[in-house]
Order: sequence, then C-alpha cells, then structure tokens
Amino acid sequence: MTKRKLILFKYGGNAMTNQNLKSKILENICALKNKGFQIIIIHGGGPFIKETLKVANIKSDFIDGLRKTTPEAMEYVEMALKGKVNGNLVSIINKMGHKAVGLSGKDGQTVLAKKHLHTHEKNGKKELVDLGQVGDVESIDTTLIDLLLENDFIPVITCIASDKNGNNYNINGDIFAGNIAGALSAEQYIILTDVNGLMLDKDNPTSIIHELKVAEINHLKEIKCIQGGMIPKMDSCEIALEKGAKLARIINGTVPEQISALFEHQKIGTIISA
Repeated sequence: MTKRKLILFKYGGNAMTNQNLKSKILENICALKNKGFQIIIIHGGGPFIKETLKVANIKSDFIDGLRKTTPEAMEYVEMALKGKVNGNLVSIINKMGHKAVGLSGKDGQTVLAKKHLHTHEKNGKKELVDLGQVGDVESIDTTLIDLLLENDFIPVITCIASDKNGNNYNINGDIFAGNIAGALSAEQYIILTDVNGLMLDKDNPTSIIHELKVAEINHLKEIKCIQGGMIPKMDSCEIALEKGAKLARIINGTVPEQISALFEHQKIGTIISA
C-alpha cells in the first residue's frame, strides 16, 4: 500500500453558520483532494445544538465550557449534529462532485466512548460534577475510515459515540478530532477556528505565534496565553501529535483562502510539532 497523504480537518463554530462561507470552505478543502490528498472532516456544531434545544424548550447549562447533557437533551444533540449539520455538509460536498459519507463515532464502532468524569473547582475546593452524557474517547478503530478512504470517499464525522453498553455520549469536537488524527497518523491535523492562530496577546493580531513545540503548551497555559476555547484546541493538537499525527495546525476557517494556501510555503496559522 502506498503511503497516504492524509489531512484531517476539524471544522466547527461560527464558520459553520454562514451557508455561503461554508460552501467556500468545503470547496477549498475538496480542492486538496484534487491535489492527491485524502481528506477527512470532523465537525461539532454548538450553534446548531443551541438552536435545536431552544426549539425543543430544553434548558442547557454549561460547566467549565462543557454542556451538561441529559438523556433528553442527548436525543436533540444527536438530531442537530447528525441530522442537520452532518447531512448538510455531505450534501454540499456531493454537489461539488465528490463522494462524501456522513458518520458519527458510533458507525462501525469507530469511536468507543466512556463517561467524562469532570472535576470542577468551587471556592478553592475540587468537586466531581456529573455532566450527564458528556463523554471522552476510550479507543478508536479506524477500519471503517480506512475502507472509505481506500475507495475514494470523504468521511464526514460528527463527535457522538457510544460506550460498551450502548449509551450515547456527546464528545468535545476538538478532542474527538485529535484522537482520530492521531490514530490515523495524519500528515496534517488542521483546526479551523475564527482567529488567525494562537496569539501571545489575544487582543493583538500581530502577536501570532507561527510555530511552537508541544513541550511549550503548558507554559503558555500558565501565562494565560492559551485560555477559553483555545484550551481544548491545543489539548487536541497535543493528543494528535502524541498518538501519531505528523503536524498540527490552527488556521482561520473564516478565511477559506488560508486552506488553499496551506501548501504554498506561506506562514499560515500556528504550527504545532512534537
């Protein structure tokens, strides 16, 4: 088997809510397929979950950035991610003349989940909080993904998986993607976000860090350079590289041209290496 050149994209957040932008992003991603790369897209869909739960009149609390998920809410989370977001991405890619297949981690038992045990700090004390059906990745089986890639399909995967007992879990999209990128030894693991990369000072766009090593991540967290939504993104890069991905990169998904310029030797986004 020839060595594959695999690029795994984590796509999510606000770059998903604008239909026109979404088409441009997918066009640029699929253009890489025409250049001989194998492509996988992994997505979340926070804004869509929020909207679906609102329509269903289900209250949703966040603890440390994680959505508390009751069994009732889980049903709607799956509906939003698999039914709405996944189906829409697959339709757009197919319309472009490619063959996309929509999956979740449950399909082919690709991702086995386990319950996420969350420690929350309150008044200086750490306590265990039950977030319901929020999960972590227990293990990955790439059989189905390999089969699809070998047959020229583009797997489009959303971050839901079941545990050994068939309980469904919603898993953080970044962490889910990082684990899969590592398991597949992706050539590049690319996170599309809505900033140009990691900034030393988040309010100063010129302070972008173009390259960093995994070993530097902890220090950058300590000095609060990595905070908020950037924490799971950097954690997922760390997971991906530790488990076998060659390179991780954070770029601005709201500027689709950055995707097509990835292999033009320009300084784009933040590159993280082992």
